[in-house]
Amino acid sequence: MTTHPTSARPSDAPDRSADAAQRGADADWWRQAAVYQIYPRSFADGRGDGMGDFRGIISRVPYLRQLGIDAVWLSPFYPSALADGGYDVDDYRDVDPRIGTLEEFDELVAELHGVGIKLIVDIVPNHSSDRHEWFREALESPRGSNARKRYIFRDGRGENGQLPPADWTSVFGGRAWTQVPDGQWYLHSFAKEQPDFNWGHPEVREDFLRTLRFWSDRGVDGFRIDVAHGLSKDLAEDLPSAAELEEIPKDGNHPLWDRDEVHEIYAEWRKVFDEYDPPRIGVAEAWVETAQRRAKYASPKGLGQAFSFDLLEADFEAEDFRRIVSDNLAQSAETGSSSTWVLSNHDVVRHATRYGLPPRDGRPGKQGADWIMAGGPEDEIDRDLGLRRARAATLFELALPGSAYLYQGEELGLHEVADIPDDQRQDPAFWRSAPGDRGQDGLGRDGCRVPLPWTRDGSSFGFGEDGSHLPQPDWFAEYSVEAEEGLEGSTLEMYRAALSRRRELQTDETLTWDEELCRGEVLGFERPGGWLNVTNFGDSPVAVPEGDVLVTSAELESGPDGQRMLPGAATVWLRRPQR
Repeated sequence: MTTHPTSARPSDAPDRSADAAQRGADADWWRQAAVYQIYPRSFADGRGDGMGDFRGIISRVPYLRQLGIDAVWLSPFYPSALADGGYDVDDYRDVDPRIGTLEEFDELVAELHGVGIKLIVDIVPNHSSDRHEWFREALESPRGSNARKRYIFRDGRGENGQLPPADWTSVFGGRAWTQVPDGQWYLHSFAKEQPDFNWGHPEVREDFLRTLRFWSDRGVDGFRIDVAHGLSKDLAEDLPSAAELEEIPKDGNHPLWDRDEVHEIYAEWRKVFDEYDPPRIGVAEAWVETAQRRAKYASPKGLGQAFSFDLLEADFEAEDFRRIVSDNLAQSAETGSSSTWVLSNHDVVRHATRYGLPPRDGRPGKQGADWIMAGGPEDEIDRDLGLRRARAATLFELALPGSAYLYQGEELGLHEVADIPDDQRQDPAFWRSAPGDRGQDGLGRDGCRVPLPWTRDGSSFGFGEDGSHLPQPDWFAEYSVEAEEGLEGSTLEMYRAALSRRRELQTDETLTWDEELCRGEVLGFERPGGWLNVTNFGDSPVAVPEGDVLVTSAELESGPDGQRMLPGAATVWLRRPQR
């Protein structure tokens, strides 16, 4: 057997006295939490206008409690023109009136805390919206003014400045620079409605500290940091071309991404987090080149935790899953943070769909993107296999030490909605890319953001009283909460059982690979206390070891001499007999 050590605290982690033991336990709530991501506009509509809102979320708090999660991660709810689904923020210290009010936000915090659920909110610090008061001021101010210095403005190239400062392409496709009426250009790494902040400006840094305190004072327990690797930039007078930019390694000195200086910002944020008891937490969305680069974001002197998207990007293969888990646990042991496990979120194809498609086998682009952009042809997907694999992968994920981040609707086994008419799409990346590039770049994120089905019928399957802002397919009825609630073997009931058991079983952040089980397409590992996870990634049934069955993603079969067999694409949790 091979054992992974506990994710021990590094020497520079804060020491806690014995009389603060309970406070320390509270401070560590995030280390092995099950966190449920809510995309507010698509969770539940309490006003009946087709858009999800705080009243809808509040009405579903009993559902969240029964699901068994430890925390909610709330995607952006700030005032926004929705140029990028709310990630274009007009005001960082207010609520979009279509979603609710600050008073309703306070009520939501109280309702969640009242049933023992923490709240993490999204912070979008790389860019504001073009409707933010600072950007409006910048447009009304002259070149070189303080208002413009809060963003990244440059003169253009060419005899009359008619060309952008560089030929860069934004993440969403199209130019990364947009010209304003007086001839200058501003940088936007994403949509043109999302101008990048200049984090070298002290007012930008100070204003975000104010924002962190504003929400922490209202009871927020932590923050998910959007594009955490993009804040610090070093833009020389003569900017590199797009081709030259691609050749620069992302090793801490890239002009735009994952610069070492960004961690000076997060050290300031950590001081704010530690003003509260328990300290507020941060989790970085940081797309970086190496695990060592990601570890910097998970430092206890910085944000404390960083997303790993390794499982999310992997095919359903035993070898890949074992390598990813081993690597990530080793990284966590070095940083003193805990591992993060993600299979779906608001930016990717749902894993029930990904696993029903042919494996990528190293092909570039996001898995399932080409299928979506082709309209989701049924002859290219095995939906039943995809769901079986998704259920198995979820139990595998929930058995691991560390934090599990779940995305709304995955507990229902929802597939991606692929056939959304072009005139109803909302994703800016869809419209900013050439049609031939869309599938390769993994666009079309609307399909995982379609509002949830709560009932079998109604104008929006119980989402609200008057339709939904994205079209829901007819097959949502059979995946609704109403259809699955109390149904033995349903995906919803499997999640509830697994999350309940997980809370009972969690102990130290360790696992031991069982080498007798880890053969071929089977992985087995044991957690402290005799909790054993066995996952069959193959197609043929395999024998199950002795032990009491705690949770399973598929019904066990009977083999020779009555031996218990785990079918293909399935996971079982067992409690080993006492020896």
